[in-house]
Amino acid sequence: MASNYDFEDAPANYDDSQRQSGQDTAYDPNFVPDSVKSFVVHMYRHIREKNVYEIHQMCETSFQTLSERLFKDTPWPCVEAIAPYVDNDHVFCLLYREMWFRHLYARLSPTLKQRIDSYDNYCSLFQVVLHGVVNMQLPNQWLWDMVDEFVYQFQSFCQYRAKMKNKTEQEIALLKQNDKAWNVYGVLNFLQALVEKSTIIQILEQEKEGLEQFTATDGYDYSGGSNVLKVLGYFSMVGLLRVHCLLGDYHTGLKWLQPIDISQQGVYTSVIGCHIATIYHYGFANLMLRRYVDAVREFNKILLYIYKTKQYHQKSSQYEQILKKNEQMYALLAVCLSLCPQAKLVDESVNSQLREKYGEKMMRMQRYDDEAFGIYDELFSYACPKFITPSAPSFEEPLVNYNQDAYRLQLKMFLYELKQQQLLSGVRTFLKVYSSISLAKLANYMEVDEPTLRTILLTYKHKTHSVDSDGKITSNADIDFYINNDMIYVVESKPAKRYGDFFLRQIAKLEGVINDVDRIKLE
Repeated sequence: MASNYDFEDAPANYDDSQRQSGQDTAYDPNFVPDSVKSFVVHMYRHIREKNVYEIHQMCETSFQTLSERLFKDTPWPCVEAIAPYVDNDHVFCLLYREMWFRHLYARLSPTLKQRIDSYDNYCSLFQVVLHGVVNMQLPNQWLWDMVDEFVYQFQSFCQYRAKMKNKTEQEIALLKQNDKAWNVYGVLNFLQALVEKSTIIQILEQEKEGLEQFTATDGYDYSGGSNVLKVLGYFSMVGLLRVHCLLGDYHTGLKWLQPIDISQQGVYTSVIGCHIATIYHYGFANLMLRRYVDAVREFNKILLYIYKTKQYHQKSSQYEQILKKNEQMYALLAVCLSLCPQAKLVDESVNSQLREKYGEKMMRMQRYDDEAFGIYDELFSYACPKFITPSAPSFEEPLVNYNQDAYRLQLKMFLYELKQQQLLSGVRTFLKVYSSISLAKLANYMEVDEPTLRTILLTYKHKTHSVDSDGKITSNADIDFYINNDMIYVVESKPAKRYGDFFLRQIAKLEGVINDVDRIKLE
């Protein structure tokens, strides 16, 4: 933590090479190595010149390289130290502090004061974007990182604040004094204000009619204007989906995402982190709303995309996060397919990965016994978002930790839904065997009376249907039925056989074999 470092003047001969070799040297926030001077001067110039490519390279490559070399376990120099090199430019200093705090959160453990200062910096930065004249073009990656980090730090603050047990008197006094910092209404208001002020919803509507060119230009403005407000507004819709998922309000979260057509490529797919975050939260929200088909369809698409492209992201600073979300989405896909078998929606390569990871567990999940509930609990706990309680803590003694309360509530709701589905697994097993069967016969097989069976069948109908985002009732079932004169008639949807995928895979294999043969030198 920054508060543990000795803020003394660096020795006169302290240069980059010493900084690199001696991490135990005291951290001086006012010491600016030459490479950092060069970095901020060039970054400032590129921002003024709207050189998006160079800004992107500096954020993604130079900043990471310098962090690794000079600031592995210390913060970057303070903003006051670098300000003279950038004409004390107010907006640049806000942007620098945004990166400063992002690095601090990634590499160190922020103090409460630093958490509050970071919130104040975001407030100032977003105020400038919302109410000032911002004449900049910034890379989509950086604009997504701003929204992503803003939501992450809000989530992190809520988790931190909820662990009241070991708080010192100073921390409690600071929390009481700064009760507006990371307040849930403040966070939601900023994200909503960015959406509204950017008029992004109207822009996306006009784009459908051919009156706008937002997606075609990846949100950049090639006529000399700024992309900052528009693209921040766009990414804020994904941020709002994420915040509402953390709060357990899935309907509202999906409502905020509606203007973005996720069945198409869009600006959200131009940044891999945004693409994954969008589909992960979209899929999870649909899972909790029993819209399993929508969740399976989108999880399949993103998992196939990651499967095909992950090797291109190996050098990215986000690579580990991509792999983690990939594993979590396979766990969520296993849950969805166990509750709603829809194998026809899953691509062969995704299916083989899924079988490898969770094949055995998915077989056991079908049994709905205590062991199955244990596996559902395990997969849900591993793959769910880190739910938060947004309300301020009680400062009354004894102080208690409540950081797990929101997670326990969501898990309880999920397992309650499973309990209700427990009866239905038996019905589905019988319906798969018969094309028609009398109510009396099925009641006999299931060892229940006819009125109870009718109730179970109605429950099956209810649980395999859900209300979609347009308010229409849709079926999630792979097996449907109707009852006529005490007879049950079963309608099973037959998956269309897809030969194309099979042939493409065999062609790729054959090409691989031919390449191997070509490399063999004949004696």
